[in-house]
Amino acid sequence: MGRIERAVSLFSEGFNCAQAVLAAFGPDLGLERELALKLAGAFGGGMGRMGETCGAVTGGLMALGLKFGPTRAGDEAAKERAYGLACRFFKEFEAWNGSVLCRELLGCDLSTPEGRKRAKEAGLHSSRCPGFVRAAAEILERLLELE
Repeated sequence: MGRIERAVSLFSEGFNCAQAVLAAFGPDLGLERELALKLAGAFGGGMGRMGETCGAVTGGLMALGLKFGPTRAGDEAAKERAYGLACRFFKEFEAWNGSVLCRELLGCDLSTPEGRKRAKEAGLHSSRCPGFVRAAAEILERLLELE
């Protein structure tokens, strides 16, 4: 199973969108699966169910940082590359899906009990979110190929 399908599968198993993306890609980038799941555990639902940046996006950004993030203070070239790829990731995800914000992607605000109830009743997590996880994983797969 490839990383894209692994991300979708992890989401369908019950992990949040950030966990699914980071845990699918992390092991190939030096991050153990269990640690990836823990690290991304609070990013689902638009960062702690606040409806902000989609967890699939934040998981993707963490994976980009694992590969391209600077590890030495003052490494401006690595910093610029990482920021440039993050910007590209954001823009591509937004172009595919219309937004990077969870509340806009789902059409409800998960930070409220009413919004969570609406999302559950409408089955949004099972009908919409797998597509966002797949989109993030496909974009990430392509960007990680850049050397």
